[in-house]
Amino acid sequence: MKKLLLSVLAAAFLLSARADEGMWIPSLIGKNYNEMARMGLKLSKEDLYSINQASLKDAVVQFGGGCTGELISPNGLLITNHHCGYGAIAGLSSVEKNYLDNGFWAYSHAEELPAKDITALFLERIEDVTDEINKATKKTKGDKYNKKFEEIKKKIEERSNNGGKYVANVKEYFNGNQYLLLIYKKYTDVRLVGTPPKSLGKFGGDTDNWMWPRHTADFSMFRVYADKDNNPAEYSKDNVPYKPKKYLPISIKGVNEGDYAMIFGYPGRTNRYEISQGVDLAVNEVNPSIVNIRDKRLAIMRKHMDQDKSVYLKLTSQYASIANYWKYFIGQTEQLKRLKVVDAKATNEKAFTKWAKKNNVDYEDLMGDYGDIYKGYAPYAKHATYYGEAFRAPALSRLAAGLEPLYKELSKKSPNQDTVKKHADALKAGRTALMRSFDRGTDVELLAEMTKMFYNDIPKSQHPDVYQNVIFKKYGSSNLDKTFADYAEYLYSNTFLLDSNKFNAFIKDPSAEQIEKDPAAKYAMSFVNNYKEYYEPRVNEFATQKKDLSKQYVRGLMEMKKNDLFYPDANSTMRVTYGKVLSYSPQDAVHYDYYTTLDGFMAKYKPNDDEFDAPKELIDLYKKKDYGRYASKDGSLVTCFITNNDITGGNSGSPIINGNGEWIGIAFDGNWEAMSGDIAFDKNYKRTICTDARFILFLIEKMGKANNLIEEMEIRN
Repeated sequence: MKKLLLSVLAAAFLLSARADEGMWIPSLIGKNYNEMARMGLKLSKEDLYSINQASLKDAVVQFGGGCTGELISPNGLLITNHHCGYGAIAGLSSVEKNYLDNGFWAYSHAEELPAKDITALFLERIEDVTDEINKATKKTKGDKYNKKFEEIKKKIEERSNNGGKYVANVKEYFNGNQYLLLIYKKYTDVRLVGTPPKSLGKFGGDTDNWMWPRHTADFSMFRVYADKDNNPAEYSKDNVPYKPKKYLPISIKGVNEGDYAMIFGYPGRTNRYEISQGVDLAVNEVNPSIVNIRDKRLAIMRKHMDQDKSVYLKLTSQYASIANYWKYFIGQTEQLKRLKVVDAKATNEKAFTKWAKKNNVDYEDLMGDYGDIYKGYAPYAKHATYYGEAFRAPALSRLAAGLEPLYKELSKKSPNQDTVKKHADALKAGRTALMRSFDRGTDVELLAEMTKMFYNDIPKSQHPDVYQNVIFKKYGSSNLDKTFADYAEYLYSNTFLLDSNKFNAFIKDPSAEQIEKDPAAKYAMSFVNNYKEYYEPRVNEFATQKKDLSKQYVRGLMEMKKNDLFYPDANSTMRVTYGKVLSYSPQDAVHYDYYTTLDGFMAKYKPNDDEFDAPKELIDLYKKKDYGRYASKDGSLVTCFITNNDITGGNSGSPIINGNGEWIGIAFDGNWEAMSGDIAFDKNYKRTICTDARFILFLIEKMGKANNLIEEMEIRN
């Protein structure tokens, strides 16, 4: 079976790739080379990925742990999306120096601002460790497999990090049928260089999010710094700009329909091998729950942000993140229903079972086994969602829940003091991070509303005991709003967790008794203990069983469809996709062109509007049509364009690269009609939305007047 699987995997990679679908492993992208060259790629295989010479993979980084960025100068200048740099920009802003709203440009290295907690991860190489993993785990399943896998994973990573010089990660592909070791260099001194005002970086706001046509200048710029030997180093005034092995030259020639387009990036997660029952549960239970909870969270945050600019700066990054996936889950549900994905997958699963009965009885009962685990998990899926999305929404809930491991240790007859210190230090660090974006008024209202939503929407038989033993016993009334509002106010007024002096005193001498007396701790512990005792075991058992079944299913599909194309789900590792610049027609009598212009931007412009305002400097430049060398042949300025590349979350900030290996724009969004893509790829409508390089350079040069940045780039006409 092992030899058969490996041969099937090899065959899958040798097949010609679809131009639109597929997130390809860069070390194996050479197998797709002929198709890429036929479409317009002019580079060699070694130009794409190589460990022996500089290649495109050396110019692309994982930015900030969840986005993509790329180097566009020999001096470590990096560009990513505005929404990827949003948190760092907001963190550097104040009411007096509001870089988020007003924009920022550094006209020298000395003016660049250290971006706290931002990292740049450079991929060095990829190694296949499947045989070693399989030998160590053998044919184990479930918890036994997980234990053996973690042991061998740790062993491989520790021997590969060269004493901490590298970051080594073992990742699974094809649902556990292949394992690769990825070696990175991690740079932590990253500094803000430039950003347009938020009115441009988020132009269109939630209204335009996930939609085409778009006119958003979704970019921000940073610089990676290194020590004098070009190695990673913590921030120091003595550090110097990083010298990359490879950076991307920039083309301002522009794009045309049908042009080759390639993307390197770090897509986060897809689940395209999900079965019909999983999609059905998402569409009818999980997604609607997330949307309802986030709708209430956003309304509360928006109210408090509108009342106070300092609160707005504290919460705006978190708000943007919540809002992004609030709309995502709405769109995903809508498109999964439109495409009838549940029915389509169910049909495919019947065909798989029919094949298995005839060709390989090892898979004959697989779909029945899936059905059994979903039947057992479904009654608790909503609880798990509300625990993560509602209970853990307020900062105080998360902080108080963080007491749980410390309390468990302190409750022992002889607590281990080293363990106590470890948990106390973790709690302190967690509090420090939470308090950066903490606003009491917002958090009080969040806790009241989230606790009420949990009470109303989760079966009473699944409630933690704090409802009957505390909330309704002390604050119960016929008015539920008042009950939960009064209870929330009581928590925030009487917990030591929000009083810095009391909290620091507790950290110096923590005790189980003080935790037991704290009302916020009682509240959180009731939820945590209820979940961990009754529901987390069910969730974990389901996840473990599903993982085993998914591994078998993907292996079976590869055996069944030996001549079909397979690629692994996204898993936050570097991938390559390729396609072309392409317009589309989403419905009858509607056609969307492949690009937008500043004329369209101005048509949307609404003075002083939260989503469609624009800075005076841009309006003046528009009136003069002062676009310089960035204008198209017809005199217009292209703002955005679309391609049919296959991307998902994590690809934000990815470079759009033409057939000559030149940077032509930056990916920042997907389109509404194809939001099923993480589960079901839609070959007709899938589009990647990109900000055009010419729009970006125009704003840097003409509006930001940052000629120092323009001069260090390699710009080609």
